[in-house]
Amino acid sequence: MSATNFNTKNDTYRKLMGNGLTYRIPRFQRDYSWTDDEWEDLWLDALGTITEGGEPAHYMGYLVLQSDNDKMFDVIDGQQRLTTLSLIVLAVLKNLQRLIDEKKDPERNQQRLQQIRQTYIGYLDPVTLVSRSKLTLNRNNDTYYQTYLVPLGHLPQRGFRASEHSLRKAFEWFEKRVRDYGKQQAAQFAGDEGVALASLIETLSDRLFFTVITVTDELNAYKVFETLNARGVRLSATDLLKNYLFSVLNRGTEHEHEMKTLEDRWEAMVGRLGSESFPDFLRLHWNSRHSFVRQTELFKTIRGQVRTREAVFALIREMEQDMDTYLGLTHPEASSWNPHLRAYAAELRMFSVRQPFPLLLAARRQFDEADFETLMRACVIISFRYNVICSLPANEQERVYNQVAVRLSRREIATVTQTLAALSSVYPADEAFRAAFSGKLIRTSHTRNRRIVRYLLCRLEKQADGSDYDFESDAFNLEHVLPQNPGAGWEAFSEEEIEALAFRLGNMTLLQGGQNKDLGNADYAAKRPVYAASNFALTRKLAEENADWTPERLATRQNWMARQATAIWRIAQLS
Repeated sequence: MSATNFNTKNDTYRKLMGNGLTYRIPRFQRDYSWTDDEWEDLWLDALGTITEGGEPAHYMGYLVLQSDNDKMFDVIDGQQRLTTLSLIVLAVLKNLQRLIDEKKDPERNQQRLQQIRQTYIGYLDPVTLVSRSKLTLNRNNDTYYQTYLVPLGHLPQRGFRASEHSLRKAFEWFEKRVRDYGKQQAAQFAGDEGVALASLIETLSDRLFFTVITVTDELNAYKVFETLNARGVRLSATDLLKNYLFSVLNRGTEHEHEMKTLEDRWEAMVGRLGSESFPDFLRLHWNSRHSFVRQTELFKTIRGQVRTREAVFALIREMEQDMDTYLGLTHPEASSWNPHLRAYAAELRMFSVRQPFPLLLAARRQFDEADFETLMRACVIISFRYNVICSLPANEQERVYNQVAVRLSRREIATVTQTLAALSSVYPADEAFRAAFSGKLIRTSHTRNRRIVRYLLCRLEKQADGSDYDFESDAFNLEHVLPQNPGAGWEAFSEEEIEALAFRLGNMTLLQGGQNKDLGNADYAAKRPVYAASNFALTRKLAEENADWTPERLATRQNWMARQATAIWRIAQLS
């Protein structure tokens, strides 16, 4: 980002609102949403700068603005803070008007009211009482703000949106705090409450400061968003993209009904997905139809390709088409999918594997349920082989899935058989899989890893005995034959071997609930009779075939498990 497109500086609230500068919250930016928790935090922070022994200044955080003329600024991030500060100023003006109405030094208080209004709020036409405001709110909030709050008039309460009620409640909340403050502090100003109120605003405006980042267009705003998010500052990529799409509709003749339709459909999607999940969904959706794009380049790519009203609504329609599939993949327990599909989605989530999602979005659009289920099962098997056991690079795998998804979307491949053939490069061959499995260790000190090992052993159990156990069940536990912290009786293992072998898959088996705890760190001779009486075929087999437990016996068992796993997690077409 070049210096000509990006500027950053620290500014006090006084400097922000001075010099004829005006601020506009984009029409379709989110509504006002702060509540009394945020009001109180801001009020206490503000008071902390003017009380004796308080901090000399208070940092208000980042303010991200967009402008091409350095006079009118769109507020990309910071609208809740700017709006609330304006309500504090209006609360002071309301109290000055109260003093004027009570004939308390009316001339001076009128001068104070006019000066503060012109400095921080804007010009109010003396004839029409129509405001020329320094701050313009979004399309849902600005009418209430300009019509009722800025003129300090009666505040009607019926027939308004929830966010407009929030604006009114915030103003009333601050009006009471300012009134109480003015009365309490008047004594320090020779009993003049008007001076106390004016001093409150003048002091706060110099002691509240922001880091102001100014950019020239939406793309630079998105780059700022990425940078700040990487540093833990939460901005909304969802809102930024939304503003861009609505700005496309605003180029040329405005179609209000289209704007309303787009807003309703957008909010419905965000409501179902959640604003935090929306950027992830958008990238996966895009990559299911287009060449691979990373999250950092997504906004730039969409901005370059979605430039017309038709393209905006096409994007919305396509996202709506994919949303149910995305929710089924990410929240399978709440989906209406059949049990097999829900189970496959849950397994992918347990593996922490998302690389197949673009392909699965594309496949859901093209295949019937039977073929889609076949592909889901294949993606689980590939993920188990490639990611869980072989631990191969995920970035290359992601690109392959994207390439196949795009080919499927373009109808270059049309069947599930062709789709599987196109995935052959990310399907580890049997020999490579067996070799990786034979040496695999999984540290079960992590909850996710414990679940994966239980899942793996339950699948091996089904292969050996036909018994289908729920790996999430509390009825049995994961047992380490060689304990993680062995006591006496384990002299066959050196300290180095204990560290290297305790978490090997061949050292793990299943036991009924309670038996694992009872055995503790006992030696193998004490454990073997318990294993022999187990309900689990794998555990009985371990006792039957191993009179003792040594590094060599552990390796032999794991090699056997690897051969079984190769038969279980297998795609016949690719093997």
